[in-house]
Amino acid sequence: MWTKNTNQRLKKVFLRGGLFSVALFLLTACEEPRSESPAPQPAPEFYRAADLSAWPKVKQAGLPFFTADSVPGNFLDILQNQGLNMVRLRLWVDPENSHHSLAQVDSFTQVLKSRGLKVWLCLHLSDTWADPGHQKTPSRWQNLSYLDLADSLYQYVYRVNARIAPEVIQIGNEINPGFLHPQGHRFEKPEQFIQLLDTAIAAARTAYAPAEILLHYAGINQGALDFYQDVASLDYDIMGLSYYPIWHGKSLTALKNTFLALGQAHEQDLMVAETAYPFTLGWNDWTNNIVGMESQLVPGYPASPQGQKAFLNEVREIVENVPQGRGFAYWGAELIAWKGPQGEQASPFENQALFNFNQVALPVQEVFAP
Repeated sequence: MWTKNTNQRLKKVFLRGGLFSVALFLLTACEEPRSESPAPQPAPEFYRAADLSAWPKVKQAGLPFFTADSVPGNFLDILQNQGLNMVRLRLWVDPENSHHSLAQVDSFTQVLKSRGLKVWLCLHLSDTWADPGHQKTPSRWQNLSYLDLADSLYQYVYRVNARIAPEVIQIGNEINPGFLHPQGHRFEKPEQFIQLLDTAIAAARTAYAPAEILLHYAGINQGALDFYQDVASLDYDIMGLSYYPIWHGKSLTALKNTFLALGQAHEQDLMVAETAYPFTLGWNDWTNNIVGMESQLVPGYPASPQGQKAFLNEVREIVENVPQGRGFAYWGAELIAWKGPQGEQASPFENQALFNFNQVALPVQEVFAP
């Protein structure tokens, strides 16, 4: 099991390069500084992402999609032509069917990479949804001792990161209270929470070093500041926040202030890892929608195509105006009413997708432009 090295620089060298790199680091650390100025590094790419995890399921319905001009087109083509450059995919450990399985994620990843799209691998580290209210340990690990759990976590993260080789790997989903409960509970077992995160990070670094590592918190304000302070000792790259007005407050100013405070307090980059907004309060199937009332909206941003676009544009501008801002991800872009107008247990999100009820691209897609 990997443990925290008190020398952060030496730890990063060890994890990424092994004992040879450690020796090289020790030899070169004592050399006189060179007189040449370092070559300027290119600015990192700004990620304009969408979570399309359910697309393999939605695609099976065979529904047509259209550009904003109502020209028939391919779903991924339409999004990519608007400027989408990254796709976020969730992975469950042992799902009850093929959806969100490693095989499906791997297959979809190959399609995305063949198109030149970058991949953001979101590890829920559960057999089903993981969020602030649900962080259940996968069934296969539930009866393990803490040390065996840590070892299993390392082996799993190593395996999936080596196989998918994403640009970004997210360790846990909305891990406000920790993950892998009860062993990795952030408040009840804080030391184990940090150790398990450190173990997963080490596995990801070793398996596929180019992947940037993201830690994900749902919400803004003081809770986000406290969370990233708790994980400040860890070797990760990106702070990723979920921001949904219905759950995290109807103040884009609060989102902006949180990003500014995090950017001042930490060296990691910043992203909005999840966000969404309705283009209507109507519905297109018989499944209750998550957002359906005026009281759930941000003042000044109506539930209309232009209101949806204005909301996401403001979110993007907030991220871009922070020095470490690296991008945003729109959640549920594909969640149209794919089971038809009388579909039950279908989409609670069709009024927040990136296509309208006729599968025509909405103006919000213009926010993905480079």
